Amino acid sequence: MRHHTKNYDYLIVGAGPFGATFAHEVAKRGKRCLLIERRSHLGGNLYTHQENGITIHDYGAHIFHTDNKAIWDYVNQFTAFNGYINQVIANFKGDLYNLPFNMNTFYQMWGVKTPAAAQAKIAEQREAAGITGTPKNLEEQGISLIGTDIYEKLVKGYTEKQWGRKATELPSFIIRRLPTRFTFDNNYFNHRYQGLPVNGYTEIFEKMLDSDLIDVQLDTDFFADKAAYLAEFPRIVYTGMIDQFFAYKFGELDYRCLRFQSELLPTENAQGNAVTNYTDAETPFTRVMEWRHFDQKGDDDVTILTREYPQDWDRTKEAYYPVNDEKNSAVFKQYQAEAQKLDKVILGGRLATYQYYDMDQVFHAALVAVEKEFQQS
Repeated sequence: MRHHTKNYDYLIVGAGPFGATFAHEVAKRGKRCLLIERRSHLGGNLYTHQENGITIHDYGAHIFHTDNKAIWDYVNQFTAFNGYINQVIANFKGDLYNLPFNMNTFYQMWGVKTPAAAQAKIAEQREAAGITGTPKNLEEQGISLIGTDIYEKLVKGYTEKQWGRKATELPSFIIRRLPTRFTFDNNYFNHRYQGLPVNGYTEIFEKMLDSDLIDVQLDTDFFADKAAYLAEFPRIVYTGMIDQFFAYKFGELDYRCLRFQSELLPTENAQGNAVTNYTDAETPFTRVMEWRHFDQKGDDDVTILTREYPQDWDRTKEAYYPVNDEKNSAVFKQYQAEAQKLDKVILGGRLATYQYYDMDQVFHAALVAVEKEFQQS
């Protein structure tokens, strides 16, 4: 045996939230794990580092938000969270609007000052667009929720850049994740518990995996020796792309990926907000993060901006978002059927289940998987 050298109970593939939580929980139950990670760091896409005293999210801004108190308490055992509330600005060709959609947005767009006036305007535009019944795609859902003006200026261009597809080809549930409020409330999320870890997310994973029963190997590719891993380990937790696990036998699933471009500026405040979305179709990036506004920490007289550029995915890039349209959902069902035949492999996380999860949902799914594992044993 080349890998199973310490009588491990589990091989865990991937050091993101699902894999790290699973490792932490089974180690608490006395099980020994080998956790391997293809990248050179822990935390998956939640990895953060410090630069000029500023916490940088290397894979885009991640704000923790949940209504699940048990999950909130769970992550708080590893680090303290600040009280950050995400309040996004939308920039459409130089005009600024508040997000998510609320009375501030409606006033900025139409000059309306009451919920009744805003609702009437939306109803008027929905009727003019001929939308009746259940919306069939993201475009119809967007117009139905917020009217044509706001959809055209603040949703359409941004969304089509983000997903690389026409809004009429995207499922309606994507926009339903964003709140629509008839109050003057700029809080991007509706959830009760929100914030950012005061020392960045990486600290959570370092503490999770700090156990004599967990061995971690970074820069280690499962697929470089897949057959040996499968043969040697009694149980395997896999958190990568499900189509890659099955050697793309039913074809590639579609993903979206991102490219980031950062710059250091000699000022403490460049854009005045943590996140600004650029919602027109012509601007090549979707949003700009100014990191020091997330926790108000950093060296004097400098700030760091990061621009986020959506990209088509290929096998040389990181997969970020599953594209849950009809075509991909049909292919995923074939892979899902194959996964159900596996007798010693557990698939979990966003890529292995081809689902767009929020962070709290991934932590919760990992805890559920552990409970299920030990109920069966």
